[in-house]
Amino acid sequence: MSLAESLPPTNEEKIRLLPWSVASNAANMVFVQYTFFGSAFVLFLSELGLNTIQIGLLLSFFPFFGLIALFIAPAVARNGYKRTFLTFYGARKVITAFLLFTPWMGARFGGQLTLYFIMAIVLLVALCRAISETALFPWSQEYVPNSIRGKFSATTNIVSNLTGVVATSIGGLIIGSAVGLERFMVLIGIGVLMGFVSVWTASFRPGGAPVQRTAGAATSIGELRNALRDKNLRNFLFGLALVTLATVPMFSFIPVFMEDVVRLNEGAIVWLQTAAMIGGLTTTFLWGWATDRYGGKPVMLTAVVAQLLLPLGWLLMPIGTPLSLPVALVISIVQGMATVGWAIGSGRLLYVGVVPPDKNNEYMALYYAAVGIVGGVSQWLGGWLLALFDNLSGQIIFIQLNPHTPLYLLGLGLLLFSLWLFRGVRADSPFSLVEFANLFLHGNPFVALVTMPRYYWAKDEETAISMTARLGRSQSRLTVEELLDALIDPRFNVRFEAVIAIARMTPEPRLVQALIKIVEGTELSLSVVAAWALGRMGGEEAIPTLRQGLDSEYRSIRAHSARALGAVDDRDAGPLLLSRLAQETDKGLQMAYASTLGKLRMKAAAGQLVNLLDATHNPGARLELALSLARLVDEETYFVGLLRGFRTDASTTTAQALRQITTTLPADLPDRDTIIPELEKCRVAFAREQTNEGVQHLYDVLLRWPRTHLTAEVELILDSTLGFLAENKDGQMEYILLALLCLHVGW
Repeated sequence: MSLAESLPPTNEEKIRLLPWSVASNAANMVFVQYTFFGSAFVLFLSELGLNTIQIGLLLSFFPFFGLIALFIAPAVARNGYKRTFLTFYGARKVITAFLLFTPWMGARFGGQLTLYFIMAIVLLVALCRAISETALFPWSQEYVPNSIRGKFSATTNIVSNLTGVVATSIGGLIIGSAVGLERFMVLIGIGVLMGFVSVWTASFRPGGAPVQRTAGAATSIGELRNALRDKNLRNFLFGLALVTLATVPMFSFIPVFMEDVVRLNEGAIVWLQTAAMIGGLTTTFLWGWATDRYGGKPVMLTAVVAQLLLPLGWLLMPIGTPLSLPVALVISIVQGMATVGWAIGSGRLLYVGVVPPDKNNEYMALYYAAVGIVGGVSQWLGGWLLALFDNLSGQIIFIQLNPHTPLYLLGLGLLLFSLWLFRGVRADSPFSLVEFANLFLHGNPFVALVTMPRYYWAKDEETAISMTARLGRSQSRLTVEELLDALIDPRFNVRFEAVIAIARMTPEPRLVQALIKIVEGTELSLSVVAAWALGRMGGEEAIPTLRQGLDSEYRSIRAHSARALGAVDDRDAGPLLLSRLAQETDKGLQMAYASTLGKLRMKAAAGQLVNLLDATHNPGARLELALSLARLVDEETYFVGLLRGFRTDASTTTAQALRQITTTLPADLPDRDTIIPELEKCRVAFAREQTNEGVQHLYDVLLRWPRTHLTAEVELILDSTLGFLAENKDGQMEYILLALLCLHVGW
């Protein structure tokens, strides 16, 4: 062996050669669908006259032979994973070709010898399969980088499922358009040819060199026992066993269920397999992407939950009606989605979270043996249950009983138990099942999923900005990684847009921390908007950074930090802002402090806010200060409603407000007989747009208004309003609004 061959492959080499693996899996998909693992093979065995117990027994050979992994793993490692795999992977294709002699065997030697002939082929193929896969599992941990394992699984599944859809569609046409064994021979012949293509393309996979072990270091029963002491591995294997026992019997005998119970024809049954592939195909990329990003465990558990829907669907589906086929197709689509999710999620969890790379030989041997035992038992169990309940019929409530009903009830119970058992498996990511599900329940996940690839495909700055904005508008937590990526984009405008997009999101720890770093950073133009964004998002995590921002050397950061503290309702910052307002001379900072004090309902600030309003001339600033005063008395909604009416028709809005105040005055209001006529005069004057007269009457009302029930802050606002109205200055809208506010809350 040369030095280059003995060195492990680099990630660059692995990634470069992965397309050959994808091609091999796609070609093998045709082989398995047309030979031992598709609906066609079950129908082929049924055509030969085998009953469900015999079919289950034959199918159980494949998983049961996995037990030999416990004994051959050391030899496989010494011989080399690649060499062993290719040898026996190719041998099973050669042996499968002998199935083409089945019609000749049946015609010459009769059914019994033909059955033995097929059993011998299945036994040999199962043996070769077990040896080749004993090598494949540890080898695949080597030639697929963990960082893209989910993406690779998704790509493989997409290509394989597309190939499978075409293959099963053609297979359904061939089976449905003819009778006899010849139609199955055509499919087997095509499958064998594609099997040889799969062997050739698999030879390009890197790695798999013989494992050089020191004396006494070969995998032994003791090492296998030590691996089995790993509680994490045991929990995973037990959970895997439950899912296998639940799903394999159901899935294996679906063709029989559809033919004997639902009464679909053979061509339609094969089309159900196509529907399952379509379901898997449409969600494969999503499963793979989610697995790489959020971990294998939450994806795997989500798939188990989806699999719970399958037995429920089969138990409740209509039988022998025009709706039978459409309903069966829908259930098959869900089956395909759940199966792919389970395969991708559990595969990543196995390779990344369960199996240590330095012990993959013994761990994978145990895994494959466990899969074999449980898989074989499940195949036998399915056939045995069907035979046991062969005469089951009747109806319970709305469930029609048939021989398959116990299978579905058993599957439902085992899947529920597996969810409980998988809790003990160490996760490969910080995301739980609930957290993973919540990702799809916030915002618009559809917009997020559509936008994310477009964000990565953006070819220019304008498109990148547009896609970043859409990520934020989706308000979906699925976009967190993309928004974090946009924050470090070399283009300033993309970074700026990312901050604004993040501000639209609900608080998420990583996004909040990213904004905090920007506020504390040196890029002033982004620090300012990041401080604003922290205020808009909310969250207590941002408060320490925003308080530090009050001491920034830049006034813009101080102002936005102050406003953001108001937005996150940091009541403890009120006294500090109050003292800052008393000393501040900068108009912009004064407004920021004043606005925040109003937002925080800091009642002690009423005097300073009143004085600042009297000294301010900017119309927008005056309105903001008036709003802050309204907030001190918890009447923001009332104030804003009046203001909107003022912008349309100030006189009419004032008259309407005065009428409402008059009708709600209590009977025990002091000096009520004097105040009500004055209020009526005021209302009439404003209604007739006699503003100056109305202001004078309003002044008289405020002057007579009883103060026995006024709070200190309302009394300050009332005194300031009286002073301004007495001078009858221009630009009196804010004070009329405050006067109405005082009357509204003054008793």
